[in-house]
Amino acid sequence: MGADREGRGRRRHARVTAFATGGVLVLAGCASMPDSGDLRDVESTPRQETQVRVFAVPPGEDAKPQDIVQGFLEALTSDDPDYKTARQYLTGDAAKTWRPEVSTTVLTDGPGAKAVGADGREDTGEMSYMLTGTKVATVDAQQSYAPATGAYGRTVHLTQDDKRQWRIDALPQGVVMGQSDFQRNYMSASKYYFASNTAEAAADSQPTAVADPVYVRRRVEPVKQMVNSLLSGPNRWLGPVVRSSFPTGTALAKNAGALTPDDRNRLTVPLNDKAAGVGTNRCEEMAAQLLFTLRNFSPTVDSVELRAGGTELCTLAREGADAAAFRTTARPPNFLYFLDGKHRLVRTSVGNGTETDPAPGALGDGDTALRSAAVSRDEHRAAGVGLDGKALYVGSLVSGGSLGEPVLRSAGPSETDRLTTPSWDADDGLWIADRDPDDPRLLLLEEGKGEPVEVRTPELDGRIQSVRVAADGVRIALVVDKGGKKTLLIGLIERDERADGQPDVRVVELRPPTPELEKVTTVSWAGDSRLVVVGREHGGVEQMRYVQVDGSTPDVPAPAALSGVKEVTASEDDQLPLVANSVDGIVRLPSGAQWQKVTEGTAPVYPG
Repeated sequence: MGADREGRGRRRHARVTAFATGGVLVLAGCASMPDSGDLRDVESTPRQETQVRVFAVPPGEDAKPQDIVQGFLEALTSDDPDYKTARQYLTGDAAKTWRPEVSTTVLTDGPGAKAVGADGREDTGEMSYMLTGTKVATVDAQQSYAPATGAYGRTVHLTQDDKRQWRIDALPQGVVMGQSDFQRNYMSASKYYFASNTAEAAADSQPTAVADPVYVRRRVEPVKQMVNSLLSGPNRWLGPVVRSSFPTGTALAKNAGALTPDDRNRLTVPLNDKAAGVGTNRCEEMAAQLLFTLRNFSPTVDSVELRAGGTELCTLAREGADAAAFRTTARPPNFLYFLDGKHRLVRTSVGNGTETDPAPGALGDGDTALRSAAVSRDEHRAAGVGLDGKALYVGSLVSGGSLGEPVLRSAGPSETDRLTTPSWDADDGLWIADRDPDDPRLLLLEEGKGEPVEVRTPELDGRIQSVRVAADGVRIALVVDKGGKKTLLIGLIERDERADGQPDVRVVELRPPTPELEKVTTVSWAGDSRLVVVGREHGGVEQMRYVQVDGSTPDVPAPAALSGVKEVTASEDDQLPLVANSVDGIVRLPSGAQWQKVTEGTAPVYPG
């Protein structure tokens, strides 16, 4: 529960004290309220800079019920680590049973509050207030974000204690606050686990890191929050397809204290006895998880030392993390690929150049005209769909190589009813959908060859129009058409083996990260847990935006507007420019710049 400080209604009078400590500005504020009338929406102060810390003050002497409710809501938007001030607005019993960590509900504006019920008079010694608003999102006990809609309505009950002071004695579990306060108080960060369902995992080779985005309180020991969140395990959605190298039950040691890098940027992490005795390889995987998780925090963590039972388990530097586990951004692409005016595969440097060359191999210098293509992540092979959409070809990116017969054919009656653009995962699996109305299928060609595996999609309602598999091999983005509405869904890839020894692959747990978009044109992965999406809302205009896999909006500038976007592609390496096919041809968006034309062509793709 909390107060959004950009709400509407009367401007309240506020007493704010500011002082500096250790270079950090600290604010302490308390709001006074009218002595009569309904409680209005709690208003917002302007969004503060990240170095500003806000602390609430305890309830005043003889504070009225309205003051208690608002003071409590304000206290929940402060930077009090354990909500100690907020608990002072509660009775002793309520303070013991209230669990703010179970959830955070985000509203468009701060919660409104109004006295309700038969006990709505102060002279009865009891008061009830209804908190109301419109939901935007929820953050659960695992700190996972999910979009939400609909009305919010919860009741808080107040009573007078032995000293005739008003206190809240009944309230909902969790926290509620408005969107601007949520953005000021919380930050998105990703913790990392390892894929458990890929060929690499099965072969016991270098594990692949998978991002699990969470929201933590921005100025309340975020490093320690992230370490605790990592140790607690992946979120329920991602859990079936990932694993952690930390032994079950591993947690920070009871005397861990604050987690701060030393003057060499080394972070020492003391663990409980569950981690004692792990081998060097496993310990280095544990340290790699921590280094991936904390890589964007300040001050920078350059190395991690893990300890348990007073003994050092291992120490790992950033460079060692890349040797212990694979992250998608550790393999930046060499080229950007697209189709030229003759529908052949060409490529250009991922830098700022505009010179293009035919891609080596039959797809670049052969006679087969293509409508779309995809390049494997190691840039050794490419796949292309013929101009009419009927046939899928796979060839090596080596000069002089022959193309051979198609590896897949579609019997769809029209071009829009045939094969989609293909997509490669990190294990050289080639994914594609056949849009044939009589036999719509999602297909996987292991290593880009052999008999296609039909991927089961038991929860799918509609026909797949676009396929983009994540580099980690455990998540997949699908654009699905149902009744003319094209929506984006993110699913998990589960793998097993049937009794006859054949692979059993399925996409499950589909969820929409952009439920407000009803016509998605194109989508691409743009980071470990981020996508770039082009689409439009009902009655709206086409827009391009970044979105996290959990449905939240990342704290990065939205792409500059671009007209007539047909395709968009991005690299998991966010240092590389966004590239699109628009009415102006192939264009790119370097960081901090406007769209720039590269050349004429269609169907741009980074490897993947």
